[in-house]
Amino acid sequence: MDRIPILKFGNALLVTIQVDMHDRLATALEEDLTAKIVAYGARGVLIDISALEIVDSFIGRMLDNIAAVSRILDADTVVVGMRPAVAITLVELGLSLTGVKTALNVERGMALIQARLQTSESEDADVED
Repeated sequence: MDRIPILKFGNALLVTIQVDMHDRLATALEEDLTAKIVAYGARGVLIDISALEIVDSFIGRMLDNIAAVSRILDADTVVVGMRPAVAITLVELGLSLTGVKTALNVERGMALIQARLQTSESEDADVED
């Protein structure tokens, strides 16, 4: 079975979805990503969906589940590259993607993750003092 590559980028993981997602691939991504968050101690997950032309309710729920699991494991999820048609479809399906931050591109998405990491590090330093 094919797998979607997950790259470590500092304290974050970068996932670029370049193929049309089917249910098995989406489930494998969720499992792989969860394992890598724990293995690397990642604090952020950036998912680039700019290559996806269609998102169905299963893929929408999968993104929502990834965000929920990531939050539990202390990592924020940012989805970037969402096409207007995909955003409209998600709204029409009633999927709000609770807990998923969005950005227009990878650069802005990484900036969101880095801002969260800096805030988290300063809060950790305050607790230690």
